[in-house]
Amino acid sequence: MNKPQSYFHLHLISDATGETLLAAGRAASAQYKDARAIEHIYPLIRTERQIAAVLEEIDAQPGIVLYTIVDQSLARIVDERCAAMGLPCVSVLEPVLTVFQSYLGEPAGRRVGAQHVLDAEYFRRIDALNFTMEHDDGQLPADVEEADIILVGISRTSKTPTSIYLANRGIKTANVPIVFGLDIPESLKTATKPLIVGLIATAERISHVRQNRILGSSVGYQAESYADRSIIAEELAHARKICTRHGWPMIDVSRRSIEETAAAILALRSRSR
Repeated sequence: MNKPQSYFHLHLISDATGETLLAAGRAASAQYKDARAIEHIYPLIRTERQIAAVLEEIDAQPGIVLYTIVDQSLARIVDERCAAMGLPCVSVLEPVLTVFQSYLGEPAGRRVGAQHVLDAEYFRRIDALNFTMEHDDGQLPADVEEADIILVGISRTSKTPTSIYLANRGIKTANVPIVFGLDIPESLKTATKPLIVGLIATAERISHVRQNRILGSSVGYQAESYADRSIIAEELAHARKICTRHGWPMIDVSRRSIEETAAAILALRSRSR
C-alpha cells in the first residue's frame, strides 16, 4: 500500500544563481518518492540584510536549509540562526572546497559567482547556443558541417531540447528531422566533421507525446495519422534504415531524460575522437 504524499519546505540560499543548489536539492529529494519538496529559492544573497530577510521567511516556514555562500561571515549567520531554530542546515559547497584545499594545498579564493565569469568558455557557450537555435529542425542545412554534433530522428524524439542542453555545454548542435517519404539533405550525407546520432523511441512513447502535442496546440495536426502507432512504427523503421545505411549510431530515448540522452551522446563523441 502506497504511503500518502507528504510535503516539506526546502530552502535554497545562494550568493549566485542557485543552479548548483537546485540541482543538489532536487537530486536528494528525488530519492524520497512519498515526500515532495516545496522549494524556496533565494538567489544573489550577498548582504547581512538580505540574509536576515531570508531567515525570517525560513522561520515562518521551517524546513531543510541548503546554501552555497562563500562569504564565511554570512555563512556563519545562517548556521547559527538555523541552529537556534532547530533546523537542519548544510553548506553544499564547503565539503567540496575542503577536499580541494586538502589536495591543492591552498585555500579557495572564495569569489562570489566565480563559475559565471565572462571568460572564453562563457562566450563559447553563447556561440554554441546561437548556432543551435539557428540550426533547429533542419534550418540552414548548407553549413551543418560546422556543427560538433547533429541529431536526426522523426518528430517527437527530443531532438530540440537535447540540442539546447548540449549547446549549454558549449557544443554546437544541429538537429534535422527525418520525414517518412522524404530524402535527408545532401549536406547531411556528406558531412564528415560532426558526430551524427539518430534518436529513436518506441512507437508507444512517441504516440503518447504526439497526442499531448495535439491536445496542447492550436496548430492543425492530422491527429489520426500523426499519433497512429502503426504509422509511427513505419517512420521509425525508415529512420533506422537511414542511420544504419550511413553508419550513424542510434540512441533510444524512450526511458531517458534529456540529461541522460546528452550524457550518452557525449560518451559516443569521446569514443569517436
